[in-house]
Amino acid sequence: MKIAVLISGGVDSAVVVHRLVEQGEDLHLFYIRIGMDDDEGDCAAQEDIEMCTLIARHYGLPLDVVSLHQEYWDYVMQYALRTVQAGLTPNPDVMCNRVIKFGFFEQRWGKEFDFTATGHYATTDVIDGVKYLATAADPVKDQTDFLAQITYEQLSHVIFPIGHLPKAQVRQIAEQAHLPNARRRDSQGICFLGQIDYNDFIKRHLGERPGPIIELETGRKLGEHRGLWFHTIGQRKGLGLSGGPWYVVRKHVADNALYVSNGYGTAKQYGRVLHLDNMHWISGNPWQGTNGAVEILFKNRHTPQLTKGVLTPITQHEWVIESATDVQGIAPGQFAVIYDPQGHLCYGSGVIVAGER
Repeated sequence: MKIAVLISGGVDSAVVVHRLVEQGEDLHLFYIRIGMDDDEGDCAAQEDIEMCTLIARHYGLPLDVVSLHQEYWDYVMQYALRTVQAGLTPNPDVMCNRVIKFGFFEQRWGKEFDFTATGHYATTDVIDGVKYLATAADPVKDQTDFLAQITYEQLSHVIFPIGHLPKAQVRQIAEQAHLPNARRRDSQGICFLGQIDYNDFIKRHLGERPGPIIELETGRKLGEHRGLWFHTIGQRKGLGLSGGPWYVVRKHVADNALYVSNGYGTAKQYGRVLHLDNMHWISGNPWQGTNGAVEILFKNRHTPQLTKGVLTPITQHEWVIESATDVQGIAPGQFAVIYDPQGHLCYGSGVIVAGER
């Protein structure tokens, strides 16, 4: 098969290349550049490209560096800025996968190949002729929540060659194969900003808009924030308040007020009901025609844990999750990701519009 392999310079995508070479596949490597030199969204491109070049030479494979800088700015970074400006919490990695890696790349380069392979920790499963996104063998590394907005057409054209492996084994394979990045550290921080500080990025584009920090229970003003867009629901650090811990529990955009609650066990940081909009099913609604509630597992943030809940349709696009346990930091704007009761199939996701007790 002719396979386009998206490589990043990291060990995961390098092991993807190694395993596909071992299987005798016809590979063409691609590095997607989403920033220019010293520009936002660069993700330390030059160092990554050098590592990708070493991998390509190691296996005698072609490597193309392709630019989607403008598309990334227009569709991912602008989305992030619009979302935080509205007082919500974005997930740019989710949008990057759908719009950039499996969107523009596929339209311009990937369509020439039988499949596109990536180093995501995810798997797929085919049931009754329908392909589903499925969880990885390593729950700590599982990335299905970052893939839960891709389309069925995109899923049909992608493979995840290391999704069935634990991270430790991926490292072991890299060392045994003498890959040049076998011991390279995984990237940390917010991927879509690379080495750029998140608050510096937000300040540069949205500026500052000071407002009060208010204790939710008493209405007492505790201090000032520099802008609601610097904070997210569930945040504990970076508030500059004494006598903590203090948790961000609410943002009131109209009054430009940030509400916090005190104490490690404060119930205000938890909720059990998540209201979702714009529900997206990757392989179709598995409960099509069902009007009642269904049992699910779900995530409302990137975490190894899946939470039990009941999902109820309100309209075609509006759904409600009632969690079996308290959920911390329900942040409007984030995605709630829906799984089957076994935690194997990832069905899709919806945007959180509200959370409540």
